[in-house]
Amino acid sequence: MKKRIAFLICILLLITLPLWWSDFYVLSVVSSAGIFIIAAISLNLLLGYTGQLSLGHVAFFGIGAYTTALMSLGFDLTLPGLSEPWVVSPKPVWLSFIGGIIVSGLAGCLLGKLAFRVRGSYFVIVTISFAQVMRMIALNWLDLTEGPMALSGIPPLTFWLPDEGVVDITSKAGIYWLVLGVAIVAYLLVAALVNSRVGRAMIALRENETLARSIGIRVTSYLGIAAVVSACIAGAAGGLYAHTVRIIDPDVFLFMFTITMVIMVIVGGKGTLAGPVVGGLLFGLLPEVLRGMLAPEVQWMLYGLLMIVVLVFMPKGIVPSLGSLSRRLGTLFSIRKNQRSPILKGDSV
Repeated sequence: MKKRIAFLICILLLITLPLWWSDFYVLSVVSSAGIFIIAAISLNLLLGYTGQLSLGHVAFFGIGAYTTALMSLGFDLTLPGLSEPWVVSPKPVWLSFIGGIIVSGLAGCLLGKLAFRVRGSYFVIVTISFAQVMRMIALNWLDLTEGPMALSGIPPLTFWLPDEGVVDITSKAGIYWLVLGVAIVAYLLVAALVNSRVGRAMIALRENETLARSIGIRVTSYLGIAAVVSACIAGAAGGLYAHTVRIIDPDVFLFMFTITMVIMVIVGGKGTLAGPVVGGLLFGLLPEVLRGMLAPEVQWMLYGLLMIVVLVFMPKGIVPSLGSLSRRLGTLFSIRKNQRSPILKGDSV
């Protein structure tokens, strides 16, 4: 009950943030961090709840971004065996956004069927290779992606208002609320999944895959579910990136983005719902806080030093460590209270 109340209070504060903090720069920074928090939430489903380290997770982010951009802009493509180009007219932005999520999910299903046949370092190599292949396609398929020249002029997502009709979401506050809404949906989706029978099976696979197999848990099936859901959420994050930045290039597949997601998950606390959120806020906002105070080189040094300190003194992450500290303090308070109660009872007699 206390967790639900704290969750509702946090959501209320986040929803009302643009009303009591109107700094456009702050809203822009929080929105950018929020997009990568959504991506980190998706990675946490694989890394935190199934124990599978994917270092190619940025591939689904980029697939979602490129798919929704191409669908909303329209494109023509010359395919072998066709006498005329295949022309696709521009689609509504929300249909394109959903299309990006679906295509990312299909890519996650495909990668899952291939990669989950192996484990450990082989799985990591397969995921990295997949992301690199996607980047090479985006870089060299000029007829479709424009390559390094980038796709520009991507239309923004829209919203319907009673008096004004359909309006573009281009204001900083509007983009912030849009990212927040998708983040809440992603959080609740992952929470519902991990608290279900499917989620318990995933956790069993993480703890002991051999034992899970022996009691009849279908490993490949549950890993496939995690891969598809994770890819869909990452694709949604990529779609938000495309429609808010409104220009994308092959750099959306950079390995650094995956490392950023991994850092957010591990530092915040993998295998916890709040971990990617806390880690994302910390490492998403910290560079912007330090930007005007220190030189870039010093910023990166402090960034790495903070990560080392957190992992040394909080090896399970910030959220599990704070939760453990809270339980210890609660137990200590309860013990002291019980020790005092006999004395109070004796005095009353």
